[in-house]
Amino acid sequence: MLFVALDDTGFGQLGCYGGPMATPNMDSLAANGLLYNNMHTTALCSPSRSCIVTGRNHHANAMALVTEFSTGYPGYNGRIPFENGFISEILVAQGFNTYMIGKWHLVPSEYESAAGPYDRWPLGRGFDRFYGFLGGDTSQWHPDLVYDNHQIEPPATPEEGYHLTPDLVDKAISFIADAKQVAPDKPFFLYFCPGATHAPHHVPREWADHYRGQFDEGWDAYREAAFARQKERGVAPPHARLSRHDPDVPEWDSLSPDARRLAARMMEVYAGFLSHTDHHIGRLLDFLKESGEFDNTLIMLVSDNGASPEGGVTGTTNESQFFNNAPEPIEDSLRSIDEIGGPTTFNHYPWGWTWAGNTPFRRWKRETYRGGASDPFLVHWPSGIKARGEIRTQYAHIIDMVPTVLDVIGVEPPATIKGVAQSPMHGLSFAHTFDDASAPTRHRTQYFEMMGHRAIDHDGWRAVCPWPGPSFKEAGKPFGSPITSRTLSDLDAEGWELYHIDEDFAETEDLADGERAKLTEMVSLWYTEAGKYGVLPIDGSGVQRLMQERPQIFAARSSYTFRPGTETMPAAVAPRVLNRPFTITADAEIPAGGAEGVFLCQGTNVGGFTFYMKDHKLHYAHNYLRRALYTVSSAEKVPTGRHELRVEFEPAGEPDVAEGKGVPGRAQLYIDRRLVGEAGIPVTTAVMFNPGGMTCGANPGSAVTPDYAPPFRFTGLLHTVIVDLSGNLITDADSELRMHLSRQ
Repeated sequence: MLFVALDDTGFGQLGCYGGPMATPNMDSLAANGLLYNNMHTTALCSPSRSCIVTGRNHHANAMALVTEFSTGYPGYNGRIPFENGFISEILVAQGFNTYMIGKWHLVPSEYESAAGPYDRWPLGRGFDRFYGFLGGDTSQWHPDLVYDNHQIEPPATPEEGYHLTPDLVDKAISFIADAKQVAPDKPFFLYFCPGATHAPHHVPREWADHYRGQFDEGWDAYREAAFARQKERGVAPPHARLSRHDPDVPEWDSLSPDARRLAARMMEVYAGFLSHTDHHIGRLLDFLKESGEFDNTLIMLVSDNGASPEGGVTGTTNESQFFNNAPEPIEDSLRSIDEIGGPTTFNHYPWGWTWAGNTPFRRWKRETYRGGASDPFLVHWPSGIKARGEIRTQYAHIIDMVPTVLDVIGVEPPATIKGVAQSPMHGLSFAHTFDDASAPTRHRTQYFEMMGHRAIDHDGWRAVCPWPGPSFKEAGKPFGSPITSRTLSDLDAEGWELYHIDEDFAETEDLADGERAKLTEMVSLWYTEAGKYGVLPIDGSGVQRLMQERPQIFAARSSYTFRPGTETMPAAVAPRVLNRPFTITADAEIPAGGAEGVFLCQGTNVGGFTFYMKDHKLHYAHNYLRRALYTVSSAEKVPTGRHELRVEFEPAGEPDVAEGKGVPGRAQLYIDRRLVGEAGIPVTTAVMFNPGGMTCGANPGSAVTPDYAPPFRFTGLLHTVIVDLSGNLITDADSELRMHLSRQ
């Protein structure tokens, strides 16, 4: 059994769904299996993934949003209850080997470090093996990797041909092969979750270059062509209408030639990324064929939400700029146009391609319109399904995947797992649709809620309550910012819209004014469902939710002691050095002949800081979002022997987070408490480094500064590095909200 969960892949992007990108392997699953055009997700990553593995609604899984936004309400606390067992826990008890490969993102971020706890990591939730990353995103060239329960470095470098997706496929194949050579008849369950096609859109250049010039006509042309193919292939019904131009997306012809050239290249890179992903999924499928497992492997492939808008209006070569309110001028982006998709960037395409990627629907990820919540879904099982190459139109939701699996293998949901009484499944099996295109829909009602953006589907009708803001119907006006604060009174005052989806596939005609009785029925039904599954009280807040105090699993402190050879500390638990005074003190021994290497660093080549020794001197560098590098060096060499080596940062002003600028200040270097170098740093990173792990004694992954090549391990004897944060912290909740939302 194989679940494939793509990331941020829109309804209109796969070739079999009318997209222009080459996805022959996924298309083959549709051609020899079933394509569903009415599958739904929660519209966001972690909530959807919790549904995929439990068969329960995301609020019942305590995953109303993502764990970074947890609150005290049961539906919002970010900790999936153990009474909501995972499919892995069920199948391992049935004699399956269970493997989790790729993106997890189902554990509170403060639990991701070597201190644990580990009970919500994959091996704690029924998986025999795990290889992937725990958080919401990672570099495809320099990923944050965890193998089973411990952190590892990638097995090769980009220069040696490394990329995360083929590595994940290699591990998936090896895990299955390891067990099959011992127990060939033992069944397996593989949950395969590539980082693709979430940002950063990283791919070898030749894959992007294959699409040169293919998107030069812009996003409207993409949508029209994709929609025509969808209707031709039956993915969209004959009566479907294409949703109108999104008011937040600029007209293609309104862009300057340079802006069009940049946007087109960003889409070429994304297209190459998707095709590259398809190619390597094909390698996994080929292995199943070669090993004789393919025909009897039930495969379900889905995306966790619609295409992603985190690139902003213009797109970005470094997503961290978006997180830090510091979008780069187009001139800077153009200077890096040939690097987009490579190891020096952390790129994401603009909103126009997001909107096009969700053809024929309106809007995108994080919103409960169909563009956010309707996604590609393929089912392939030659030995269990007679139908080939057919489309299924029955309504489904990802909570139906687990019940369907249990149905076809003849297993009842267990009453207990590890002694914990289990809650009922919320999903319904759709196995009855496998060989009957006219089978009735069993999943008749489904609610949606994402940060107060609400919807409900019932018997072919759909009611949607968008975020407060100008109505989508008001042409040319911006619509519902996903990062503004929303209160309950705002939510209650905002109007509901009504669509007859059986007749209006893409939500193009709001019937709320003329169908008041039906609208009242639908809204009442939404509140009924919300009461069942832990949605109430509705939390439509953004900044307030982020600012709420959360229980500390480890005592807060102002001093951290690091040692070399230890794991990289995830940003969620690392000492926060931004917008405050701090000191970093290394206790190091310098041998005769000198030493070099990193004492402590955080971040990567797209933003971070590093304190290191090179050419016998001390150095501190702050990489401001890949746009500027500020360095201070000691005026004298570090002598041999054991020394206290320190950098101090003292703020010299206030941050201007609205302009993407952290607190300016002065960095000073000390040898045995004697000042040996200082320099001003006019601008620092305002909100966060992404990726943002902190490492002692080396700089794994990509180097924070081009002054050295990674990993640049310290060659002397490094005893400890102490970070002191006794100064005051300055925070900006709006910017942190933007950062956390954009990483999902």
